[in-house]
Amino acid sequence: MPTAAAPIISSVQKLVLYETRARYFLVGSNHAETKYRVLKIDRTEPKDLVIIDDKHVYSPQEVRELLGRLDLGNRTKMGQKGSSGLFRAVSAFGVVGFVRFLEGYYIVLITKRRKMADIGGHAIYKIEDTNMIYIPNDSVRITHPDEARYLRIFQNVDLSSNFYFSYSYDLSHSLQYNLTVLRMPLEMLKSETTQTRQESFDIFEDEGLITQGGSGVFGICSEPYMKYVWNGELLDIIKNTVHRDWLLYIIHGFCGQSKLLIYGRPVYVTLIARRSSKFAGTRFLKRGANCEGDVANEVETEQILCDASVMSFTAGSYSSYVQVRGSVPLYWSQDISTMMPKPPITLDQADPFAHVAALHFDQMLQRFGSPIIILNLVKEREKRKHERILSEELVAAVTYLNQFLPPEHTIIYIPWDMAKYTKSKLCNVLDRLNVIAESVVKKTGFFVNRPDSYCSILRPDEKWNDLGGFVIPTGRLQTGVLRTNCVDCLDRTNTAQFMVGKCALAYQLYSLGLIDKPNLQFDTDAVRLFEELYEDHGDTLSLQYGGSQLVHRVKTYRKIAPWTQHSKDIMQTLSRYYSNAFSDADRQDSINLFLGVFHPMEGKPHLWELPTDFYLHHKNTMRLLPTRSYTYWWTPEIIKHLPLPYDEVICAANLKKLMVKKFHKYEEEIDIHNEFFRPYELSSFDDTFCLAMTSSARDFMPKTVGIDPSPFTVRKPDETGKSVLGNKSNREEAVLQRKTAASAPPPPSEEAVSSSSEDDSGTDREEEGSVSQRSTPVKMTDTGDSAKVTENVVQPMKEVYGINLSDGLSEEDLSIYSRFVQLGQRQHQQDKSSQQLCSRCPDGVIKL
Repeated sequence: MPTAAAPIISSVQKLVLYETRARYFLVGSNHAETKYRVLKIDRTEPKDLVIIDDKHVYSPQEVRELLGRLDLGNRTKMGQKGSSGLFRAVSAFGVVGFVRFLEGYYIVLITKRRKMADIGGHAIYKIEDTNMIYIPNDSVRITHPDEARYLRIFQNVDLSSNFYFSYSYDLSHSLQYNLTVLRMPLEMLKSETTQTRQESFDIFEDEGLITQGGSGVFGICSEPYMKYVWNGELLDIIKNTVHRDWLLYIIHGFCGQSKLLIYGRPVYVTLIARRSSKFAGTRFLKRGANCEGDVANEVETEQILCDASVMSFTAGSYSSYVQVRGSVPLYWSQDISTMMPKPPITLDQADPFAHVAALHFDQMLQRFGSPIIILNLVKEREKRKHERILSEELVAAVTYLNQFLPPEHTIIYIPWDMAKYTKSKLCNVLDRLNVIAESVVKKTGFFVNRPDSYCSILRPDEKWNDLGGFVIPTGRLQTGVLRTNCVDCLDRTNTAQFMVGKCALAYQLYSLGLIDKPNLQFDTDAVRLFEELYEDHGDTLSLQYGGSQLVHRVKTYRKIAPWTQHSKDIMQTLSRYYSNAFSDADRQDSINLFLGVFHPMEGKPHLWELPTDFYLHHKNTMRLLPTRSYTYWWTPEIIKHLPLPYDEVICAANLKKLMVKKFHKYEEEIDIHNEFFRPYELSSFDDTFCLAMTSSARDFMPKTVGIDPSPFTVRKPDETGKSVLGNKSNREEAVLQRKTAASAPPPPSEEAVSSSSEDDSGTDREEEGSVSQRSTPVKMTDTGDSAKVTENVVQPMKEVYGINLSDGLSEEDLSIYSRFVQLGQRQHQQDKSSQQLCSRCPDGVIKL
């Protein structure tokens, strides 16, 4: 039985920072401003951070009285009017964290935000602007000459560039994980939370965490996956002293959402990319892996499909597919001391037992399950060995690790020299990638939160039966993941991931009953919309890691890119080269300082004085090798539950990571309906329903009269630059998809047929700007020709639904059906004759 659970919505969404000479008071409220919390920050400590959270929930009246008392008590002269003792410093939407360099602490606040996506009513925001405020008072401040330089380095990480957060949705985990948590058995939640209350839930002790009696809804909040959290170090100092609603975790990467309109049915396609905060950095300065198995430029990309007509995690239809990119998990680097476009690749450390690769794949097995599929796109044939060094070492590492894994859970390695195939005129790169994508998706499956549609059972597709993953009563789970890499994990990797995502998107649409075959073709509105999302996704990640946008795009590999694109590619190459040569070092210092890899301390070298940051990212370098087994290189608990990911298995270790509280049914902390629609405030219709997002109907469908509105119809450009239907067969197929037995208009009978109506009966008249959904008219006689009825009316149902009604109809039923068809035709003809008579009369009145 699925539990009556809901994600907990943070009650701190609006913040106001008030200032006195000795204190900062941070007042946070929910969006409806009905519940408040207060933090008191001491300003008399020059270097220590002293924060007091009474964990009390204030009403609006109590907050006004508290602020009034503070204002009165901090006035310079008692009873003096006109002077204020409490000043309003800044308004904000969240706390990024607290940071200290060589003086006192700073607080970083989010002052502007913008809604980027919506998943089941849960809003995802992008940080637009921040404010950094120094906490200690000037009277106790101890100045340091290098403080300003550290501040500039820290602020070089632009928080207004692709940092995202949500008050109710855990962005650090996948949709599959978040919905799996909500469906944990109710009895297990009760028993586990009761047993572990003192261990993990002290923060809710004042609120009455669990009550055995009474009715209510369990609110669930999971611990974030810290690998993809970028402000974890900034919040670490207050993590154990304040209420969890003050902790707003942010991710870095990409978030985009578009609307796919399928005959008026809105389907949201969301793309979320999470950049790892472990071993993070810029292109040439972070290569390979560190000693803990974290690789450079590791990004988890998730595509989410949801039926936007239903806004609920319990009643709505959701599907997702996850894939990963990341540097080759070896100890390798490139020397950039000499200025050259392609520095030589060197292996820094011998690793005969694939220790670092074992740590990396152990992490992946824990998060994704099996199989782990590696798609290696680096070059294999070169005149001078360059990229091939990595392929040879990776093959050796995977071969070594696989000999100890159970055969059904071994790592699958797929090498493919994409650059070589691109130069060949005889090979189609995307066709080969499509074959790889089909095999990958069939092995891993995908996540969907509903059972297979009945239409899939009625008309089974051969590809659907071979689909992998893990089938459960409530849907399907993705088990395993595709890990794609080239040398940089930018251009080639993005195209390969797009092709795999396109294949998975077809299966997702099919599982939700939106298409009749799990197949999508290029030059359709749906694929063009998805391609644009992936282009933005690739450009964003490329700027973050490589310093420029993508050089080679999907159109480049399709060989349909315009000539102007070649000049843009050259400029992007030069921009990337300039960024790598001149600005990457400063960016790397900023990332190291922001993520807490480097902590400034008195008496130690400054960040800019370090010759290398190697020892910051490889902290175990000076220690002895760990005692981890060379043969049993995985964590024992993980291997027991494969192919399922251990992180999603219901066990005591995972349940301890949950924070659970029992609410009344309509409390604001779990009422996502009020959180989304906000009936307590005057809001904009456009903002609420995301009309500004990219739409397939508005931005991709041609405006030509008579164009099929289906986003799955192939369109090809004509001489005028507009789009038309690909060919006649595509149009006929689209019409067949729209046919139903009720959509066929009854043709005129022989009683009231005129010459004009006979002409009209043989053609489909379409109004300007609309598309006809009518079938071919069927002529009937009074004698009721049953053979023609079966052939013309019943047969299209076989083409559309895969069944033939005539097989099960008796002669008596067929004669009754024919009679009703004739009655309908005569009524239709009478209505049409009346309309014609009315149009002939100037006053619209029929004169007898």
